[in-house]
Amino acid sequence: MIAVPNYISADEYLSIERQSQVRHEYRYGLVYAMAGGTDNHDRISFNLLKLIDNHLGDTSDCRFYSGNVKVNHQEEFYYYPDAFVTCDSRDRQDRYVKRYPKIIAEVLSESTQVFDLGKKFEDYCKLSSLEEYVLIFQDTQQVECHRRAADNTWETVVYNAGESVVLQSLGLEFDVAELYRGLDS
Repeated sequence: MIAVPNYISADEYLSIERQSQVRHEYRYGLVYAMAGGTDNHDRISFNLLKLIDNHLGDTSDCRFYSGNVKVNHQEEFYYYPDAFVTCDSRDRQDRYVKRYPKIIAEVLSESTQVFDLGKKFEDYCKLSSLEEYVLIFQDTQQVECHRRAADNTWETVVYNAGESVVLQSLGLEFDVAELYRGLDS
């Protein structure tokens, strides 16, 4: 991620972002152009969203989103997660920004992995509605799930090839292999 070196306000960012053909993320006054993803990155995201959609069905009060809708906390950050779910009715007011995600998933890329595992996770922890943060590795069948415990600490569970992933916040269970269906080697 490469930052635009000038500080701008969150309002300025939102105004620019509405006009931009390229997506940018915002963190504490700095704007970062988003790099394009690989075909495998896209397929893993699609597979996860398909599993979530099939699980939620048409009657759920929850909504899932792909990497085209922003998640925000106050005026600190605006990120485009690869996938997330919100079940909070307050998130139906704004078509572009959601503030109460229940679960967020990121497909790790070589260029973003350190940030996704570090600073971005720290930022997401500020979202009181967030119950799970899921990291999906591209180059190996591995899923790292961080869950908020009752005492507001985070527990980590790692799922590998041949195992079943449990997304407790959604009551969803599926085989790790389902995320990696249709990938090119």
